[in-house]
Amino acid sequence: MVRLPTTATAPFCPSEVRGSIFVDPSLALWRRMLRFAGPGLLISVGYMDPGNWATDIAAGFQFGYSLLFVVVLSSLAAILLQTLCVRLGVASGKDLARASRERYRPAVSHGMWVLAEIAIVACDVAEVLGCALALKLLLGVPLAWGVVLTGLDTLIVLGLQGRGFRRLEAIVFGLIATIAICFLVELILVGPDFGLILAGLVPSVSALEHSDALYIAIGVLGATVMPHNLYLHSSIVQTRLTGESVAAKRDAIRLATCDVTGSLLLALLVNAAILILAAAAFHETGATTVSDIEDAYRLLEPIAGTAMASLLFGIALLASGQSSTFTGTVAGQVIMEGFLDLKIPCYQRRLITRGLALVPALAGVLIMGEHSVGRLLVLSQVVLSAQLPFAIYPLIRLTSDRKLMGDFASSKPLAAVAWVLFAAITAANLWLLLQTFGLA
Repeated sequence: MVRLPTTATAPFCPSEVRGSIFVDPSLALWRRMLRFAGPGLLISVGYMDPGNWATDIAAGFQFGYSLLFVVVLSSLAAILLQTLCVRLGVASGKDLARASRERYRPAVSHGMWVLAEIAIVACDVAEVLGCALALKLLLGVPLAWGVVLTGLDTLIVLGLQGRGFRRLEAIVFGLIATIAICFLVELILVGPDFGLILAGLVPSVSALEHSDALYIAIGVLGATVMPHNLYLHSSIVQTRLTGESVAAKRDAIRLATCDVTGSLLLALLVNAAILILAAAAFHETGATTVSDIEDAYRLLEPIAGTAMASLLFGIALLASGQSSTFTGTVAGQVIMEGFLDLKIPCYQRRLITRGLALVPALAGVLIMGEHSVGRLLVLSQVVLSAQLPFAIYPLIRLTSDRKLMGDFASSKPLAAVAWVLFAAITAANLWLLLQTFGLA
């Protein structure tokens, strides 16, 4: 791949941003780290979207702090997989979608494309429901109308066209900061039990014995390790231009790994805060009427003793849904270009994705009622988890290929850990499928 030293004002579609931000290797380490910061933040928003909220709130309300270790282990798994994406993008100059298309026959790659698109739509359904619910909670907009209004976010994407990748990263950082500050204040208001938090961090097989607990745990996994993020990260990590030498690529991998690790640790803290908030505010107080996010919003005020808690909750939920809008658009573009070699404007891609998401979201709300958001969100995350093996398998195979990766191919221990993770995720999804149809 030829990387042109363009400026950082290129539009944020993937075909136009590769190598758009030059990082001078002579700069001090801390300055190079700042220049590399950004792609990890874009990835991290997918790890704290409304789907995460639903699964974390369900876990905290029903099982207290006992599933907190699932959030931690899922985040560590995400860090491992995203570092493999860094290696693939920097070392080969190809994203996961393009590398898969070149490696597998058309029928297989087209099947992978369909599954990736399903994952993006499932994620966008969660964003639609989350934003619609936030509009209802903050402004009193009926949920069905809120779902329809989310289609207008295409105008935001259109307005950002040509504004530069760095500006997109700055906007996303602002939204993430909003989410983090809101939950920090809420935790201070609620006052969780730190002893129980520490106990919940200890992995426990017995905590997953209940079928509902395992169902939510798989939902947490699907909400944390998101399939489209694997495709997205392997592309946007290439926005940083460092050079084509082995030393330059090694340095780029090191800096990009620090970027995504730090960003995903921040996402881990946010997800843990959501679960802890639900456990402290509802499970520990014996609240029995919490069935979804809307109930959590309404009950926070009397439990925390101030209207600020519920207001912050609604603001953070809106910021969460909107931040995922941008990354979902770019991910869809990466997948379409990589698998089909098809390039369309970002706003058109956004229209396609949001149009496909509006149908199931609106149908679910109209059929199941306005209080079905929590169940629909958890279901969307389980669908995401079911797509994971089909993205993880080629990622591990490609990053272990010395012909493609050269000196940066995964070591045997690293590949072994990745394969164990792949096996665990696949087994969990098969078990859930059997449970769903009453075969286990």
